[in-house]
Amino acid sequence: MLCLLEKVCPISHALQQEMYVNMVSFNFKKDDVLVEEGGTCHYMYFIKKGALMGCTTYKGKRIVTYMSVENEFVSSISGLHGMNISKEEISAIEDVELFGIHNDVLQQLFQQYFDLNFLFRVMVEQYYRDAQERTHIVRVGSAKERYLYFIQTKPGYMERLPHEYIASLLDMKPLTLAKIKKEYALSLKKDKETEELCRYVENYMSAKQVFKDRELSLHSLSVLLHLSTHQLSSLLNNQFQQKFMDFVNMYRINHIKEQIALPGTLQNLTIETVANNAGFSSRSAFYNSFKKNVGMSPIEFAKNRGNDSIA
Repeated sequence: MLCLLEKVCPISHALQQEMYVNMVSFNFKKDDVLVEEGGTCHYMYFIKKGALMGCTTYKGKRIVTYMSVENEFVSSISGLHGMNISKEEISAIEDVELFGIHNDVLQQLFQQYFDLNFLFRVMVEQYYRDAQERTHIVRVGSAKERYLYFIQTKPGYMERLPHEYIASLLDMKPLTLAKIKKEYALSLKKDKETEELCRYVENYMSAKQVFKDRELSLHSLSVLLHLSTHQLSSLLNNQFQQKFMDFVNMYRINHIKEQIALPGTLQNLTIETVANNAGFSSRSAFYNSFKKNVGMSPIEFAKNRGNDSIA
């Protein structure tokens, strides 16, 4: 606990000793209630192991207000320092091991140590930033946006904590959460499959050099790749964001650039011959495509590469 606090601000040796002396250990079982709704919270807790949650009752409905796991501080929000009754219940979601410092001791330490006041201020500021963001997304965002926000800001919680509590925290029904979780998992699987398919197409184009075939078409390439024409077209348009001919010509141009860079190539072959060998069937198509991809003419590119002996 002190190691985490020291990351925020160095703690004096005297304060460390006071905290060690006054720290109390607690162990609670899953579903145990630490603080009752309408009761008094006597401690500031630090979670060493396990998970806690806060919940309140509104019109007979229990609503989860927060969930916290290891290395987080927990106390009553509405009844901080035991000065007011707690409007939320604090209970264990899992078996928990806690450290706690009594509120009376904390008040004494606040009066004695400036560094504790500074630490507590930073902790409260961070808590309210998180709470404001959480409140905003719950009120404004769609159910899917709330789900995405939760898994991004609380990694591992979804796999670890009961879904009925998470659903309550995100203001949705458990069935809605289950549906969104399933849809998101399917989208991740689809994204992974699409990524693998893109790599497969790229590797095939480079390894087989099918772009050299002047008669290559969307249909013939889809047959070679064992894909439907629709699949390949969709992949090119949505993932590579290119039309079929632009996609093929890109590989042809990259191949030509590699050939031009080889010593002696243009001493024995004309640029048009190199282009023809790469799959271009017309001089104009080659020049237009080269300038579109490279930003200069093939002759300018060759000269910039120090290849002045152009056949």
